[in-house]
Amino acid sequence: MNEEMKQDPGFGSSLALLDALGIGPVWVRRELAVEEIAAEQVQHQAAPALEAAAPDPAITSATPPPVPVNVVAPVARSAPAASPVSPQAPAMPRRAAPVEEEGGPPSWLDEMDFAAAMEPVLIPEGDEDEEVPAVDPVIARIKTMDFPQLQQQVAGCRRCGLCEGRKNTVFGVGDEKARWLFIGEGPGRNEDQQGEPFVGPAGKLLDNMLLAMGVKRGANAYIANIVKCRPTDDNGRDRPPSPQEVASCLPYLQRQIELIQPTVLVALGKTAALSLLGLDPATPVSRLRGSVHRYQDLPLVVTYHPAYLLRTLNDKSKAWADLCLALSTYQAQAN
Repeated sequence: MNEEMKQDPGFGSSLALLDALGIGPVWVRRELAVEEIAAEQVQHQAAPALEAAAPDPAITSATPPPVPVNVVAPVARSAPAASPVSPQAPAMPRRAAPVEEEGGPPSWLDEMDFAAAMEPVLIPEGDEDEEVPAVDPVIARIKTMDFPQLQQQVAGCRRCGLCEGRKNTVFGVGDEKARWLFIGEGPGRNEDQQGEPFVGPAGKLLDNMLLAMGVKRGANAYIANIVKCRPTDDNGRDRPPSPQEVASCLPYLQRQIELIQPTVLVALGKTAALSLLGLDPATPVSRLRGSVHRYQDLPLVVTYHPAYLLRTLNDKSKAWADLCLALSTYQAQAN
């Protein structure tokens, strides 16, 4: 203890009391670990006890005098024994001891067990038993149906709002083992009344197109639509089906394609082409024409809808070029 500290009336008296008790301040180096500090403190406290307990060589051979029965021998206080450490449980690592600086924490904080605050906390992971969203049971049944079952399912379908305004569902018509499958957008007013696709003026034009290809309705050809009920606007006029309506009805057409297994598919119009190919609604038909696309490994040719050709007569020649492409694709598949 230096003289300046001893002369301090407050601090010096505390140091004098520590000296009287045989306990001096512990000055800790900044880089000293907690384990080294604890070892030095144990050695510092054990040294006086060992010196007091060491026997005098001159009297080691002498027999100690008997202690009277009615006299209680003073018991020396010893430092608490260190808890034994099990070899199977390694001690947790300790953090470095806080450094005692001027105005900083006192050195007795070294004795605090910081390891308890470092015990790892297990964060529970997600529930492994979390339920996976179930598949739509109606779609699962559709995938197992034959033609009569599928047609009955369509007749009673209420999967979207189109069922509210329909008169008849329009399932499809033709050869159930046809090599040609023509797919339109949806039923119009005439189709809704008769329950058959392409029966109005657009249907007559389609029949003429088929005859030009050497194909006849009901003989090696099947005609269907993307949706099975007529879509109308608030004024009762025909409109394209919405994406939600297409998604609700498309499983029926997909099952029809699986059952028919046609050689070539012909998409009549924008709605049919984009729904089958899964393209952006803004994609024009003109960009899809002139190429052979694929739908589930089946060749798909895109052309204009017959109703559009009735309004735009100049594009009939383009539609004929599309049908010639479909014919050449059909012949290549047959060979």
